[in-house]
Amino acid sequence: MGGFKLYQVIGRKAPTALDPEPEVYRMKLFAPNEVVARSRFWYFMHQYRKMKKTTGEILDVNELREKNPNIVKNYAIWLRYNSRSGTHNMYREYRDLKLTGAVNQLYSEMASRHRARPRSIQIIRTAQVADADVKRASTLQFVKSDLKFPLPHRIPRNSHKKLRATFLAKRPTTFLH
Repeated sequence: MGGFKLYQVIGRKAPTALDPEPEVYRMKLFAPNEVVARSRFWYFMHQYRKMKKTTGEILDVNELREKNPNIVKNYAIWLRYNSRSGTHNMYREYRDLKLTGAVNQLYSEMASRHRARPRSIQIIRTAQVADADVKRASTLQFVKSDLKFPLPHRIPRNSHKKLRATFLAKRPTTFLH
């Protein structure tokens, strides 16, 4: 599965003579497209309520977008996944501009570290976490206010093209104090 988007799927059991106004359910799902979001909605509704696609109807499907995708935020994701040995619960933290970016990081990391396929991962909950509440060391190292990224291998270049030489007799000095 490619880049994931956040969808809001609203559905209910089909109205009958006994139940003309059935209860409406809203679910937020991460899926690559609208078709997969609808499918996942029925997958979870069948697990948690006595409903399936043939006895229900989808009222609306919307893609939810990030309010401000220009600021880096910390995201916490609670998930459950099936491995070869059993079902496991997990808490993960990511830094990203969007929640969908953090979820894409999650799926990539789960595939690499745990060999978990997207179909075996169920995202239970997501939240935005303040810098002070970050728990994981991999996220903590990027939360500092005085964060700097050194440039260890810089090659100084001459300001004018006429001063540059194609071949030089000495190696370049790449460490600058």
